[in-house]
Amino acid sequence: MTSLNTPAALTGFFARAFPGTAAASPFVFESVAPDGAVRVRLRFSERVLRPGGTISGPWQMTLVDTAMYAALLAHSGLEVAPSATANLTIHFLRRPPPADLVAEARLLRVGRRLAVGEVVLTSAADPHASGPPEPVGQATVTYAVTRDPTLRTTPQETP
Repeated sequence: MTSLNTPAALTGFFARAFPGTAAASPFVFESVAPDGAVRVRLRFSERVLRPGGTISGPWQMTLVDTAMYAALLAHSGLEVAPSATANLTIHFLRRPPPADLVAEARLLRVGRRLAVGEVVLTSAADPHASGPPEPVGQATVTYAVTRDPTLRTTPQETP
């Protein structure tokens, strides 16, 4: 299985898989835990704002989906790259200020056909800086798992 369990490996995969967006990607893969949990940052820019000065819902959902896809890849490897979002339910808990958003994604269950996970969004400009950041959003995401055994190794890894 090709390992995608580091921020650098995930960054490289996303650059190859989505070449049209790699150079301008607003996403930064910050950490990957041994269980596949990932932390992804959406760098703030004016293009993610909606009227009213808050980060738009579509950008928040894109961050959630990116983080969950990365968590699935970190957990199961390149073999599951063809997997796709089957369901995404998001709760917008409070208005995020115009600043970086951080997604913490963790898998709750990975089966043969479905993977279910949770993503918590926090703002890098959390006004509650004395304690843990308060969520600005929470999502549950289900992926339809598609495995392609031919993707287990890359040409460079073939003996």
